[in-house]
Amino acid sequence: MAKGAVLHDADSLTVTVPMTFTKRGGRKLVLAPNGVDARAMPRARVDSTMVKALARAHRWKRMLDSGDYPTVQDLANAEEINSSYVARVLRLSLLAPAIVEAILDGRQPPELQLEDLLARLPVEWSLQHEMLRGQR
Repeated sequence: MAKGAVLHDADSLTVTVPMTFTKRGGRKLVLAPNGVDARAMPRARVDSTMVKALARAHRWKRMLDSGDYPTVQDLANAEEINSSYVARVLRLSLLAPAIVEAILDGRQPPELQLEDLLARLPVEWSLQHEMLRGQR
């Protein structure tokens, strides 16, 4: 099979990834396809606080959309938390899908904090991307 080839049959899928195994100082080392030590590659940093806030935002949005709670105040009372916090967290349900995906994968900029997301972000996804890029 050729390098990087993918084989399909009825029950399986095989993907080959070119990598090199070498020994350095008596230890085995895996080199990524570009020749970089796989240990030196940056690792994802999943921020559980941001992930939890995103999950809450979407859960609360579903609860409001379904009519379980007619207002943010009613929802806040049921959750026994401040309504302004509920309103700020609900705005996370308007984040651009690419930003949400990056957060869930742990690929968000390292300096990005939940407080930054709870600040007034624009509704337009392109402006959200610009604003978050400006943080770096």
